[in-house]
Amino acid sequence: MEAHPAFRAARIVLLYYSLNDEVNTHEFIRKWSRKKQILLPVVVGNELELRFYTGPQDLTTGSYHIEEPTGERFTDYQAIDFAVIPGVAFDLAGNRLGRGKGYYDRLLPLLPAFKAGICFPFQLMEEVPAEPFDIRMDTVITIR
Repeated sequence: MEAHPAFRAARIVLLYYSLNDEVNTHEFIRKWSRKKQILLPVVVGNELELRFYTGPQDLTTGSYHIEEPTGERFTDYQAIDFAVIPGVAFDLAGNRLGRGKGYYDRLLPLLPAFKAGICFPFQLMEEVPAEPFDIRMDTVITIR
């Protein structure tokens, strides 16, 4: 992922703090937070708020046992250059299947950023169910 030209050019990057069954992003976040502004989502009600990652010392366990930043809220979605989006499955057309709560379904239409789905190879399917209003990923990156 870090070799992708859109990531290299990005100044503000939306990532996610991974759960045990997701591609691990913890070290990636720590590494790149020294060179780029990193945003992480925070579950607030039925929405995802974005907040700056300021270090592991400023994370607290939030909804669904996900580590979330406690820092300042970020609302300038237009300024996000690159977004790394988790999913249960992706397909070759960039469609994404989430965990069913719709958090990213509500966030993605607000993000003009380059969107990269990230998954393990077994999560890349030929086709996943998608509706016309679903936002496709610009690329899907598999990590071993």
